[in-house]
Amino acid sequence: MRNRIIIPLVIALLALSAGFAYVHWSKGGTGSGLYSRHWTPDPVQGYWDPDNFYQSPDSVQGVFEGKLCVQCHEGITPGIVNDWRASRHAQSEEPVYCSDCHGNDHQQLRMPTPDICAKCHEKQHGEFQDEARYGFPSHVLAMERAVDAKHFVDKPTAEVQSCIQCHSAATKCDSCHSRHRFDAAEARRPEACITCHSGPPHPDDETYFASAHGKLYLAEGNDWDWSKPLIMGNYKAPTCAYCHMENGRHQVAHKSLWKFGLREVNPHTSKNQVLRKEWIKLCMDCHQEEESRQWLTELDQERKQAWQKLYAAEAILKNLRSEKLLQPPAGERPPYPMDWLDSLWPRERIGFFEGQASVFYNVSAIERDYFEMWYFDNLGAYKSAAHGNPAGVETGHRKMAASLDRIETQANELRELSQAEKKAGITTKPSGDLWMKGTYTDYNREHN
Repeated sequence: MRNRIIIPLVIALLALSAGFAYVHWSKGGTGSGLYSRHWTPDPVQGYWDPDNFYQSPDSVQGVFEGKLCVQCHEGITPGIVNDWRASRHAQSEEPVYCSDCHGNDHQQLRMPTPDICAKCHEKQHGEFQDEARYGFPSHVLAMERAVDAKHFVDKPTAEVQSCIQCHSAATKCDSCHSRHRFDAAEARRPEACITCHSGPPHPDDETYFASAHGKLYLAEGNDWDWSKPLIMGNYKAPTCAYCHMENGRHQVAHKSLWKFGLREVNPHTSKNQVLRKEWIKLCMDCHQEEESRQWLTELDQERKQAWQKLYAAEAILKNLRSEKLLQPPAGERPPYPMDWLDSLWPRERIGFFEGQASVFYNVSAIERDYFEMWYFDNLGAYKSAAHGNPAGVETGHRKMAASLDRIETQANELRELSQAEKKAGITTKPSGDLWMKGTYTDYNREHN
C-alpha cells in the first residue's frame, strides 16, 4: 500500500523536476524566451529588448559626467539634446543627466528599461508591473507573449521584428513617452497609443476617431492644454489615456470586461460588476448614469450576438473535421511551428480554445475564412461597440454574417464533392509534398 503512494509520487516529482530543467535549458540560447535556442536576434533587438540584447558601442572609451555627455552630443545628436533640454529631467533643480539613465562608462552603456525608470518613478513602475496578475493581454507581458509563442521562431526575422516593435512596450518606457522628451503631455494624446493599437486585429484608431469623442478630438484637440492631468473638467472629450489610465494610473489591464473581445466571458461575475461600476462612474464625468449603463448593456448584447455567429462557424468546421473533409488535412501541411505533438498527431485546430492556428499560413481556405471572421471582423465590431462607433458595429456584424454564409456555402460544397467522388468511386489520394513545400515555408526554414 505504501509503495502504491510513494512510487507515483516519486515519478511525479521526477517529471516535474525534468520539466523545470527543460524550461531552464530551453531559455539558454542566443535568443530569449522558451525557444531561445531556435532563433538568433537581429541587431535591432538590442533596442526592442535592451536588458537581454543591447551591446554598448566601443567607438568611444572613458568614463564621463553628465555635463560632458551633453557637451559632446550637442554636436553629434543635437535633436536628442534639444528634446532633453525641453524635458522636466533637464529643468529640475537637480537635472537628470544622460549618465543617470545610460550610465557613465561609455564602454558599458545601457538602454533604459522600466527597472531603470523605476529608480525615480516607483509608483508608475509598480502600477505597470501590477498588470501581470491579470494575464494576457497586457503591456507588461507583451514581450513574453511574443518570444514564448511557437510561431515566433518560424517566421522570417523582418516579420517578427515588426511584431516586437510594439511588444517592446514591456521592456522599455519610450513606447509611450518619446525619447528624450518624456513629456506626459505626449502620452495623453491618442497618437501615443495608436502607434501600436491600430490595424485589423485591434482597430482602436479607426473606431475611436469615428466616434463622437474622436471626431471632437480631431476637430479641436490641437488647441487643448495637454499639460493638464487626466481628471474631470480638464478635457472636452476623453482620449485613450483618459479612459484607460484615469488620473495617470499606469495600469490598463484591470478594466477589461470582455477580455478585449478575444474570448467569451460572463460580464456579470462579482469582479465584472465592480468593473462595470467603475466604467459607469468614469462615463459620468460627462454623461448621465442611465445613459452610461445603457452603453454597457448594448456592449453585452453586441458580444452575445458576435459569439453566436462565431460558435456557429466553429461548429461547421468541427463537423467538417470529424468527416475528414478539410483539405489539405493537417497531416499534409507543414506541422505547427515548434510543436512536436503536432508532428506525431496532426490535427486541425479550430476555435479559440484549441489555439488560433489559423493566424498562420498552414491552414485550408475555409479555416482562414473563420480566422479572419474571428480576429478581424469580430474585433472590429467589439472595438466599435466599446468606443462608441455604431456604424463600425454594424459593419463588423455584416462582415461576420457574410463570412458565416461563405463558410456554410463552402462546407456544403465540400460535402457535395465528397458524395460525388464516393458515388463515382474516386478515392482521394494523399497530395504528397504539394502543401509541404513552397517559397515562404522553405525561406522560413533557412532564415528564422
